[in-house]
Amino acid sequence: MVTHAPRPTAELKAATPRRTIGMRDSRGYRVFRVANAAALIALCALMLYPFITVLAQSFSSEGAIKAGKVSFLPVGFNVETYRAVVGDGTFWRNYANTFTYTVVGTLIAMVLTTTFAFVLSKPHLRGRNLLIGIAVFTMFFNGGIVPNYVLISALGMKNTMWSIVLPGAMSVFNLLVMKSFFESLPKDLEEAAQIDGLGWFGIFFRIVLPLSKAIIATMVLFYAVAYWNDWFAAFLYLDQSDKFPVTLFLRNLIAGASTTASEGAAAAGTTTAAVSANIQAVTMILTIIPILCVYPFVQRHFVKGVMLGSVKG
Repeated sequence: MVTHAPRPTAELKAATPRRTIGMRDSRGYRVFRVANAAALIALCALMLYPFITVLAQSFSSEGAIKAGKVSFLPVGFNVETYRAVVGDGTFWRNYANTFTYTVVGTLIAMVLTTTFAFVLSKPHLRGRNLLIGIAVFTMFFNGGIVPNYVLISALGMKNTMWSIVLPGAMSVFNLLVMKSFFESLPKDLEEAAQIDGLGWFGIFFRIVLPLSKAIIATMVLFYAVAYWNDWFAAFLYLDQSDKFPVTLFLRNLIAGASTTASEGAAAAGTTTAAVSANIQAVTMILTIIPILCVYPFVQRHFVKGVMLGSVKG
């Protein structure tokens, strides 16, 4: 019996492949990263500048706003306007209306979008291409303002919440993104569920929706922001001020200030114009606070949801 001597340690080390050492970034790539970071920082600063200016104006005195001294920091610290706006019952009534419209509208929109997208994601559906074509057609063509106004009035929805909620209840863009996401889900899960006796409703509620948290969070954010910021539908279909959303309240406030300025109140109304600018800034800040509070909770799902829904055309 022949025994083989163990390999020497040096020979073992020579036979062991060396660990690949990462290459250093080239000088051009480092320059690109620095330039890219500088460009992104400049872009972020450019986008944040209006918000910071409005925030500074909301805490500034009327005289400082009139003199154009407010940029990044408040001048002549003032919280009286906040107290006045917070104490305005009309503002809070319109605020509650906006909250109601946003919650109800987003709920209806999500029900319609998820169910329709799930149906369109099935290749065996008869008339699937026709339904997709009809949906895409509405992205490029609509009846126009006057026919829509006549339709809303004829349906008896004028001066009601439904005139705000229903016309925009489904975004075709969101529908197509969610349809693409549903198509990317593994088909084996549905087949296994059908073998276990689940119907289409069971598959949708117990399998598809739990796997779609990222895209659902993204669509909720899209719809909520759209309903929260919308004022034009209320401007067209609502005549009663107690049903206005807060965005229309803000629009009327800005329009009133612009009208006052255009009528030549420079001699006796410059202070009034400054007060109006201060009220506008305060109202804007109070209006965007809820959306700013929503973003942190869905931000981690936002990019993931959009990218997952954009994999397929």
